[in-house]
Amino acid sequence: MFLALLELRAAKGRFLLMGSVVVLVAALVGIVSGFTTGLGDDTISALRRLPASHLVFSSDARSDQFARSLLDKETADAWRKDAGTDTTPLGVSITRGTTDRGTEVDLAAFGVEPASFLNPSVAQGEDLANAAENSIVMSAQLADEGVHIGDTLVIDRLGIKLKVIGLTERSSYGHVPAAYVPLKTWQRIRFSTPGAPASAAAAIPDQFSALALRGSPEVSAAELDKRHSTTTLTKEEAYAAAPGYTGERVTMTSIQVFLYLIAPLVVGAFFAVWTVQRQPELALLRAMGASRRRLLVHTVLQAALVVVGGTLAGAALAAGVGLLVGEQVPFSLPAATLALTMCTVAAVGLAGTALTLRRVTGADPLTMLGANR
Repeated sequence: MFLALLELRAAKGRFLLMGSVVVLVAALVGIVSGFTTGLGDDTISALRRLPASHLVFSSDARSDQFARSLLDKETADAWRKDAGTDTTPLGVSITRGTTDRGTEVDLAAFGVEPASFLNPSVAQGEDLANAAENSIVMSAQLADEGVHIGDTLVIDRLGIKLKVIGLTERSSYGHVPAAYVPLKTWQRIRFSTPGAPASAAAAIPDQFSALALRGSPEVSAAELDKRHSTTTLTKEEAYAAAPGYTGERVTMTSIQVFLYLIAPLVVGAFFAVWTVQRQPELALLRAMGASRRRLLVHTVLQAALVVVGGTLAGAALAAGVGLLVGEQVPFSLPAATLALTMCTVAAVGLAGTALTLRRVTGADPLTMLGANR
């Protein structure tokens, strides 16, 4: 330990430079991890908070199911009868509206049966259970954009007026704040034709995007799908149906993987050069009686101090970025995620030092005794 600290002090410029590189790599990995988690939450948090275990879609919708799938009441009734578990319709679509105070917002409208288990709990105001058909419960994100309880929200081009009666926790779908409306109202939003006369409302189909199940069906889901021409997914599998979720995850994860590959190469290259430059010192230590094991411990301690110290500083920098950006961008870096990410960075960084260990143990004490003359 003494030798490791002595060399760190003697060559502090080089080690500070290497430590700075580790800090930046660790911080970059942490920031990318924060954006990966934040973007994922901003895409599927409303789906994640649904109190459902499975979602049933029409069999012809093989991707973007929430936008392409349509089920009818007959299918829902048949599923409910055969599945032996709680089921309820769910409608999902993205739309835009303007409040009576002129605030324009995008929202992901979730159509639910007010008496079902999908009826969201509220932090302020009232829920949909006993509300009028034109009521809406909005995510706290819409409150941040200037929509308040008591406002009237008019859906663009359709003229459908919705009264804001409650505020629920922050949730979003496809990077758009979520809002919950009665299923009948959602069907008007989804199927109404802009400019159509009021009498056309009677022609709105009784359809919805999916069927939500509270528990696993008593009959095999595959058998029910075959029987009713549907596709059943677990809630986690249905996340891929959210717009952009899969592409974002693949992109951000790929960046993280490349950073994990870069870290050991950078650390290994530095310590490889450092080991070559101090071959005479290592040979001298061997000539003085230092064992190979002691030199290995000495080298690993040096690498650990640089890598772990740089990683901790990088973690603090990544956490600071998270505090700085706040809620302005989709960034989320929980302590557990940050700790796991930094442990991985430290592990792969230390793995890079393995490239130098062969030269350390191969230091020849005869070099200092004139064997090369």
